[in-house]
Amino acid sequence: MSEETTGVTTPDPTEGEIGILERRRIEAAIIAPLYEQMREEIGEEKAQAIIERTIRAAAIAAAKGFAERTVGGTSLSTFRDLQALWTRDDALTVEVLVATDQRFDYNVHRCRYAEAYKEMGLGHIGHLLSCNRDEVFCQGYDPRIRLVRTQTIMGGASHCDFRYRLVDETESGAP
Repeated sequence: MSEETTGVTTPDPTEGEIGILERRRIEAAIIAPLYEQMREEIGEEKAQAIIERTIRAAAIAAAKGFAERTVGGTSLSTFRDLQALWTRDDALTVEVLVATDQRFDYNVHRCRYAEAYKEMGLGHIGHLLSCNRDEVFCQGYDPRIRLVRTQTIMGGASHCDFRYRLVDETESGAP
């Protein structure tokens, strides 16, 4: 229902939030020297494993925060509404293929996240700083949401293929 028919405004879940591209640039500027120090002291493999675990945990925590602020509960529709944060500032060029209550499929044809990490000299860990978050973020937001993605621009593909599904409670592992 619209505000015109109900007289009630629905809070914008992205209001007051900076765009994710800007947030990732700030985070990367902080992470880069830490990562380099870890790499020198414990090696590339261990440093990347620490970054991967840390970023995934941060993504889950962020998702849970968004979920807690979602009026009326989470769904694939409310999750879709959050995408405005990821596309803000022309961060992504997206082609939406399907957007229903059960499916949200889209392709990303330009990723300024990948471009930013390369510009910062972090292209080799860009997948850990961004792509690594996507699957766990959606599950942290709503355990019924699943992502299947077979390729990314960050990984050298021509586009990223995001395929989100809302599964029933028995498939999600939720009680």
